[in-house]
Amino acid sequence: MNVKPMPEMTEISKPFWQGLKEGEIRIQQCNQCDGWVFFPRRHCSHCLAHDLEWKPVSGKGTLYSFTLTRIPTLPEFADEMPQALAVVELEQGVRINTTLVGLEEDEIKVGMALKPVLDQVDAKGNTLLRFTAADKSLDSLPYMNPLGSLPRNEQGQIQVAVDNPTALQALVSDEFTEWSNSITVDQELINTFAELSGDNYWIHTDPERAAKESPFGTTIAHGSLVQVLQSRLNFALPFEITGFQTMVNYGSDRLRFPAPVPAGSEIQARARVKSVQQSRKGTALTLEVHVHVVGNDRPSVINDLVILYR
Repeated sequence: MNVKPMPEMTEISKPFWQGLKEGEIRIQQCNQCDGWVFFPRRHCSHCLAHDLEWKPVSGKGTLYSFTLTRIPTLPEFADEMPQALAVVELEQGVRINTTLVGLEEDEIKVGMALKPVLDQVDAKGNTLLRFTAADKSLDSLPYMNPLGSLPRNEQGQIQVAVDNPTALQALVSDEFTEWSNSITVDQELINTFAELSGDNYWIHTDPERAAKESPFGTTIAHGSLVQVLQSRLNFALPFEITGFQTMVNYGSDRLRFPAPVPAGSEIQARARVKSVQQSRKGTALTLEVHVHVVGNDRPSVINDLVILYR
């Protein structure tokens, strides 16, 4: 995952960003007056007609204005300093805010000819539009996975240092781990938890009454019991966090029980890294853990578990 803030794709701007992912620069042209329009909008900025069409362009242009920044606006941009913020005027006359790449400071001149550089910033193909001098050989910046060069432990897990924010953000994923081992949640276990917790409500502890009155036709496990059993469900995370002094369970940002676990069911779990946030308290890694009854698509527990590293 890209650690830096990204522009928000809207319904109107989606064709522009999708074009960059596909290796093409697209801007809008009015079918009424032939005027070119940027930034993306619903109406023509020349004649106000609501008749705009997305069209591919070369991206060639000239440098209209630039500023060299030496203090990052956010810590995530520190690796780009000095950053050449620029306004580029395309051949079609529209101006685009961007950054210049592949240039020394003394090479940057107002009016210089420029060409586009497509900068892929993550594994999903999300791409930003940069520019460089027209005579440079640079055409694209491929995505470099920050996890690719990191060492692995004996179990094959990627070792990610707690002070490596770029690599930590790359752990964030929409993909879940493989399934964990499974365990059986039987009536004896449910009764033991009921005695320990004091929650002996009949829907958990009285099989005969549950068979007659429960909408589930049987007793069900306490949601809290299924949550606690996560510690016995060993899903294999593909990484190991290193370089910290303490690691604590900081709680849950979200805890839901979408589906019941009938007595006698087998459960299993899987997880993904949902987010990584750094603050003065430390590094908070949120694991989204799903516990399912084996064979059920709908999770019985969704737990956004926050682990704090210091």
